[in-house]
Amino acid sequence: MGSGRNRDMHKVVLVTRKTRLAELICKYNTIEQARFYIEHMGVDFSDYVEEDRIYSQAVSEVTRVARQFARVQIIDRSHVSNMIFGKQDVVIVVGQDGLVANVMKYLEGQPLIGVNPDTKRWDGILLPFEAGQLARLLPGVLDGDYDVREITMARADTRDGQCMLAVNDLFIGCRTHTSARYDVRWNQNMEHQSSSGIVISTGLGATGWYKSVMAQTRRMAELLGLGPVREYPLKWEDDQLTFVVREPFPSRMTQAGIVYGRIGRQDQFCVISQMAGNGVVFSDGMEEDTIEFPAGSEIRVGIAQQKGRLVV
Repeated sequence: MGSGRNRDMHKVVLVTRKTRLAELICKYNTIEQARFYIEHMGVDFSDYVEEDRIYSQAVSEVTRVARQFARVQIIDRSHVSNMIFGKQDVVIVVGQDGLVANVMKYLEGQPLIGVNPDTKRWDGILLPFEAGQLARLLPGVLDGDYDVREITMARADTRDGQCMLAVNDLFIGCRTHTSARYDVRWNQNMEHQSSSGIVISTGLGATGWYKSVMAQTRRMAELLGLGPVREYPLKWEDDQLTFVVREPFPSRMTQAGIVYGRIGRQDQFCVISQMAGNGVVFSDGMEEDTIEFPAGSEIRVGIAQQKGRLVV
């Protein structure tokens, strides 16, 4: 990449999120009413106040540093889906890993810097930097002199043109706890299934929902004397996805053969809904942002062309 930074050519987009305290104040109107509610529940309100203080301090520091080198636009996470990012933008996320994941899928190659606002509170797998490191880091990123780790994303497409990306995982199933009914096709294999839904995971997402499903599988195999369950973990940048069917139920009308596998760029994986209602598809745990999946709808799942680019 080229160098020669021009302040007018670049914009830093700073993405923030409301703290627990800020959300409580929005709900109860005043901090006093928020305090009354939390303390009435027997919870330490001072932890909410301290979390908010540390987070606000980190956002202020990141904003101050970024404004020394570029124009800065601050947006809340709720507006990310409607944001039009410029090709030269640098995106800074101050928050938790989930916020990084949910911002990344709206980018098209722009570098993303994850800042951990509270290292005592958050592990920060996707937050390799602290606010105090930004002054040394940001000039190089704006000059195009930086290292990134690419992250493969999953993509779900409907026949009517809707599309959803996932940095961690996709869920296809039922909105409620009732069983999901669908036909699943994986290359040349096809089954009618009833299950608790399908989780399709990226290499990054293998440490999340997928990990919990596999932990149950390994323990059950151990208790039943079936020996160890071998896994071949994916790297973040690998062009493969992994799918797991949760609690498949075999019956006269349903099968449980296609329950685990890999999806590469040349593989075909699609699901056709047989649910009269409550069928949904959502990504990265964002249940409020879904694609409706009623009977007859088809979802095709594959690897997204674009990759996330996390500055490291």
